[in-house]
Amino acid sequence: MGKYETAKVRNLGIVAHGGAGKTSLTEAILFNTGMTDRLGRVDDGTSTMDFEPEEIKRNITISSSLHHCEWNNHSIHLVDTPGYANFLHDTRNCLRVLGGAVLIVSAISGVKAQTVKIWEWADEFEVPRIAFVNKMDRERADFLKAVDDMEKALETRAVVVNMPIGEAENFRGIIDLVNMKARLFQFDEKGTYQEEEIPAEYLDEAQRLRTLLLEAVADADDELMEKYLEEEQLSTDEILRGLREGTLTGVFTAVLCGSALANIGVRQLLDFINYCLPSPIDKGTQLGNNPKTGDIEERKPDESEPFSAMVFKTISDPFTGKLTIFRVYSGVLKSDSSAYNPNREATERIGQIFEMEGKKQKPIDMAVAGDIVAVAKLKVTATGDTLCDVNKPIIYESPMPLKPVISFALEAQSKGDEDKIHSALQRLIEEDPTLQVQRDEETRELILSGMGQVHVEVAVDKLERKFGVHVQLKEPKVPYRETIKGRTDLQSKYKKQSGGRGQYADVWLKIEPLPRGGGFEFVDKVVGGVVPRQYIPAVEKGVCEAMQNGSLAGYPVQDVRVTLHDGSHHSVDSSEMAFKIAGSMGFKKGMEQASPVLLEPMMQMEITVPDDCIGDVIGDMNSRRGKVLGVEPKANSQVIAVQVPMAEVLKYSPELRSMTSDRGLFTMQFSHYEEVPSHLTAKILAELKKAG
Repeated sequence: MGKYETAKVRNLGIVAHGGAGKTSLTEAILFNTGMTDRLGRVDDGTSTMDFEPEEIKRNITISSSLHHCEWNNHSIHLVDTPGYANFLHDTRNCLRVLGGAVLIVSAISGVKAQTVKIWEWADEFEVPRIAFVNKMDRERADFLKAVDDMEKALETRAVVVNMPIGEAENFRGIIDLVNMKARLFQFDEKGTYQEEEIPAEYLDEAQRLRTLLLEAVADADDELMEKYLEEEQLSTDEILRGLREGTLTGVFTAVLCGSALANIGVRQLLDFINYCLPSPIDKGTQLGNNPKTGDIEERKPDESEPFSAMVFKTISDPFTGKLTIFRVYSGVLKSDSSAYNPNREATERIGQIFEMEGKKQKPIDMAVAGDIVAVAKLKVTATGDTLCDVNKPIIYESPMPLKPVISFALEAQSKGDEDKIHSALQRLIEEDPTLQVQRDEETRELILSGMGQVHVEVAVDKLERKFGVHVQLKEPKVPYRETIKGRTDLQSKYKKQSGGRGQYADVWLKIEPLPRGGGFEFVDKVVGGVVPRQYIPAVEKGVCEAMQNGSLAGYPVQDVRVTLHDGSHHSVDSSEMAFKIAGSMGFKKGMEQASPVLLEPMMQMEITVPDDCIGDVIGDMNSRRGKVLGVEPKANSQVIAVQVPMAEVLKYSPELRSMTSDRGLFTMQFSHYEEVPSHLTAKILAELKKAG
């Protein structure tokens, strides 16, 4: 059995938009629980949780980091997650396995688009949450505005559990609305406070908020509702019971407040993490599929059940090797044992098991249901895989990776880097499956795609730091296409005599456009054997080869129908090669006669922006030749559906961030090809000619 019974375990994610104070709160929790002897700070690079050089350089959380602590006889596994849009995919993977979450809402900036996205994922994975309004000591802090923002943007019932005494420079402490006591803090970073009666000037507001609190906890429990309606009072234990019930069922969101940097309100938050957030037992039975039969399988969070776990994170390092991090759902896993990976149909050797402590690992003997642990050097296991008992296989469903929104071409700085780049990129993708790499056969470029420009830049930094591979990022070439708008009917004759057997082929080709997206059609309308049957496929092959390089700028041709309807042959000199050449020559000549035009790829985008940015974003899209298809309101924000040329949004991610003060999000995928306006075609062709 583990050190703590499963009912006393909490798997906790700290989540919010970037800059709300997640890492600062995690550092304060570690300090208050005795896991660190000082308050680590992001700004001065002393954070225990943000330890990667790329994080220290940018002062942001790029990759989720893990730690653990103990508080009032409970074991808490902490996951500090990213909040910036470029790295939210990591937060989503973590939410899949977490028991509960603390959502941080900034008292200054309130709820942002990233907060809403995280909240939706927490709903999807049924993760109970409590909220902590942070930065109450900062200029422009407004507690009730932040609470109101939560209710409107997140569509939740926000129930205040403690309220601030003062705000901004007047912030002095918090009022505990459960016990109706004031806690005045000394601002010594140790969390020292003195408990007093509630100051008279705050008593009316405290009583108003307590009444709302009592009504909410009564709504969460029928028995409490009955008592409250009769007596209008509930005991402290009953209030805590109602808060727990309401949190676990999602009836409301309990809201606390304080300052992570000043270490105010953190111990009270820890108490409510233990009171309100679920243990693995509360989360109940996990469902998966039997890989052999496809039947639904169940696993209870019990040590007597067969072992099962889900991998939600991989850390790849060239020196220490691969570290695989997983959440144990059932059973027991011991060091120096083995586990089965049904996704890969492979048995993995389990060496030493570790608990994560920021960038360090602490060896432990075993892991039980509810634990989050790591093992090193698994051979085939990847993020999203299941590990389980070989005799009782099960596969848990993992989240689908998010689709990348921005791409760059990679150019190695030296021949040596070129040789190493592919293996290094594969190691990075093990760690971050949202990165995608592909070779564009048309442009001959190696394309790296990610969730934003910063995401791709961080990947390049890691390539250099971890694997010694130096690359440059370039804007990728747009994969234009060519087609025709006119029709033509022409003869193409190929005749060559150079002593001995000659070459002869004669074809008549009708070339015409197809509707957009029609692809390519080759129609055989030859009658009377003027072109023998065995040569007709050669004509089609010649046409197809010619279509790879259009007459305007050498781009592939599409949306064309070619009809072979007449011709002639020579009984001796005709051959497949001759007819292939005739077909190719005929298509090239015919395309020039049929009004060739340039096509550009159009992207389908969904852009989520705050209400106050809608005009700027739509105006910007119009300037990019975008077509707004619709706008759908969504709790303090608007979702804009738009089609826009790829060439206009190759670097849209940082530009949207600038327009919306980092409050906008978007998804993007290829839609179709459209004709480039004639005035732009000339410009594009001139640039291509200049580029060589």
